[in-house]
Amino acid sequence: MAIEPLSLGVPKPIIDSLPEADGTAAQDMQRAVEGLETRLNRAIEDADTESEAAGYVVDALERLEGHYERYDEFIPELRAWGQSPIYAIAWRNLQADLILQIEEYDWLKPHIDRERNLRLVEDGIRYGK
Repeated sequence: MAIEPLSLGVPKPIIDSLPEADGTAAQDMQRAVEGLETRLNRAIEDADTESEAAGYVVDALERLEGHYERYDEFIPELRAWGQSPIYAIAWRNLQADLILQIEEYDWLKPHIDRERNLRLVEDGIRYGK
């Protein structure tokens, strides 16, 4: 099965928003994105069908959405404690951007929607019992 591999990256505006000069946070972000890209591409390559590959991608999207929400919740907490939320904001924005990057792949679009709808139905049936 020949499926276009995913290519993900950390957007320059997010890196530019980081205050530190040594670039540690930027390197951490780049390593995290490289790891995500590697895991997704390996799962996609090992999948037997596009639908199966999309299932792995939807799992990753759901994790990214969860991370986004978690970082978003940290921001007011950090402000309340008088600390800068800049890193939480940058990581939150990275999660949102990665979701958009993944959803840009044409071959994935119909499969993502279908997989999400299937999961909603399965969860509804499971929770309805």
